[in-house]
Amino acid sequence: MKTQSSFRKCGFTLIETVIAIGVLAVLLTGFIIVFAPAAAGIKNSVNLQAADRLASTLEQELVTLRKGQKDDDDKEFATGFDKAFDWIKKSKGGSADDALLVYQYRGLIKDKDGNYVPPRSDGTLKPTSNMDDLISGEHYVVQSMVRQNSDKASFEQDLAAIEGGVYLVKCTQFVFDQNGGLVAGTAGEINNPKPDSVPPNPGPFVKAAEYPEAVIAFSAEFFSVPQRTEAQFNATFGTTYTNAKKPVFTRNLAVRR
Repeated sequence: MKTQSSFRKCGFTLIETVIAIGVLAVLLTGFIIVFAPAAAGIKNSVNLQAADRLASTLEQELVTLRKGQKDDDDKEFATGFDKAFDWIKKSKGGSADDALLVYQYRGLIKDKDGNYVPPRSDGTLKPTSNMDDLISGEHYVVQSMVRQNSDKASFEQDLAAIEGGVYLVKCTQFVFDQNGGLVAGTAGEINNPKPDSVPPNPGPFVKAAEYPEAVIAFSAEFFSVPQRTEAQFNATFGTTYTNAKKPVFTRNLAVRR
């Protein structure tokens, strides 16, 4: 009898259990209140970093000359500014083929046997979709890239090796208004950003050589592309390009001669 009585005294009563559960609930609630905003802040900072990376990739690629990229006269661009002028002008006012696509893909440095893999003719790394026996940083790196949708051959090669999302970019030049503030210009045109220039030279300009200023300031709107299949960027991409109205984010950028 004495042993049975001692055993009973070692347990918890119903009231003690309920109190313990209540204390635990209060502690969990406090934990969520304190740490949820911090977790959201971390998520936002990652998104901000991704946005900055995409914008930086666009700004750099606009002035990077690559073999095979040509102007309307079927001549390779003479300068990076010529390329930027052409791509900015066409990205929003042109056709779906002129659309700019920003993404990241796995580019080969070495094969699985450790042999050097030379880049493609345009200077970009060859993509790889096969990850067997490949180590990040040793055999391949994640390469940021911008291409026009008309660059089908290279883009379709990259498509199978893409990491993350694909973003459509539409650019609009900034011009000064009569009060000296910067405002969006006309989509698909590059004009003189100074309305009171002497002599008057408003544009729109056809070639970069006609443009009187050293800098093109522009707004770049980034739209998320929902699918990543070859068919989506061929047969139906015109609809995606036309219907892209609400950007994921926007950056104000500039290119210089």
